Amino acid sequence: MVIILGVVVLCLLAVGIYNLPPVNERLAWRVANLRAQIKYFLDPPQEVVFVPEEQVAAIVQATLLALTEAVPDTPTPTATLAPTQSGPTDTPSPTFTPTLTPTPLPASVYLSGVTHHYQTWNNCGPATLSMGLSYWDVFIYQGTTAAYLKPNARDKNVFPYEMSNYIADETNLVSYWRMGGEIELLKTMLANGFPVLVEKGFQGEGFDGWMGHYELLSGYDDAYGVFIAQDSYRGPDYHISYDDLLYDWRAFNYTFLMISSREREAELWELLGPWQDESWAYRHALEIAQNERDVLSGQAQFFAWFNAGTSHVYLREYVDAAYVYDYAFGLYASMLGEERPWRAMWYQTGPYWAYYYSGRYQDVINLANTTLSAMDEPVLEESFYWRALAREAQGDIGGAISDLNESVRLNPNFGPGWDQLARLNSDS
Repeated sequence: MVIILGVVVLCLLAVGIYNLPPVNERLAWRVANLRAQIKYFLDPPQEVVFVPEEQVAAIVQATLLALTEAVPDTPTPTATLAPTQSGPTDTPSPTFTPTLTPTPLPASVYLSGVTHHYQTWNNCGPATLSMGLSYWDVFIYQGTTAAYLKPNARDKNVFPYEMSNYIADETNLVSYWRMGGEIELLKTMLANGFPVLVEKGFQGEGFDGWMGHYELLSGYDDAYGVFIAQDSYRGPDYHISYDDLLYDWRAFNYTFLMISSREREAELWELLGPWQDESWAYRHALEIAQNERDVLSGQAQFFAWFNAGTSHVYLREYVDAAYVYDYAFGLYASMLGEERPWRAMWYQTGPYWAYYYSGRYQDVINLANTTLSAMDEPVLEESFYWRALAREAQGDIGGAISDLNESVRLNPNFGPGWDQLARLNSDS
């Protein structure tokens, strides 16, 4: 009898321990990691290559030109289409009058007051946002930010505009996110008491290839040439060199997000200077990419070309963007398998915008198929959404509705999917 009671008690303890959040999270991570390893061993994602249907000849020619270091200029736009679907958004700009008085920068800065969070599984975005909020005395656990930003825990990415929307909806703080950032701008923000959240690439030990990541910069030191980051994976006060940050930051077009109290919003706005103007920031990011793509090689060159396409998309120059993305995908195909950043389309949707609004619907479908098939589990609501729009454009209404249903099943907070479903259902 005692033995039986002991077994029962042990079983109950085991169930209780299993249901503890940290245990569940670690188990979920291990299961997901094992599933991914099996999938990627049987079907290596770095071997999957997207080739734009209408641009095969152009890619071949571009690759030959790249090998001879002759890079073609971006063509003059031949068409510009205005988007009708929801997409990247930003907080409306306040009407402050900018003053571009430069602030002398100290040799080193360290901003205390950030509560560090180690990320739970697949949760760097919500964890980093929680850290950024904590500096402004808004203490929200990463599980709460994640519930808003990615209700599906398997979701692979959180976009900067989603973070900005969270700040607007759930806090009394304000935020601005921009592309085309620079090292001196980061240091200026830090020197004036504003931590900076950056989206960047990441290559960690034990991970299969490149992936996206967020970091909160809370200081810098010119004597050592480093930024001080609160990193949800690597830990608090992680030092990253200026050069390494630039290399990793390039993968996301030098995107940064600023948070501020309302009392200090005017100060932040002034510090932004020309980055106040979103269009200027996109054009500046395009100029950076155009300069970099001519002198870089390998993965860095791929990202420079990809960034040029992304900047064109935000400027609504979709035909130009499609051309540039074609070239980027051609570079991707010419890279060695282990060098390919095969997760790139998990985090960005620019090519879908470019191909869709250039009327290249089959390329949208092919890119979505390629992206989803190379995953251990197809959980990108954005890929299903864009494939739905392209299928509708080709007359496949049933396929479009099916994809839209999947997009909102994966993310019940995905407004564009619900909007398109409502439209199609009302038309049928």
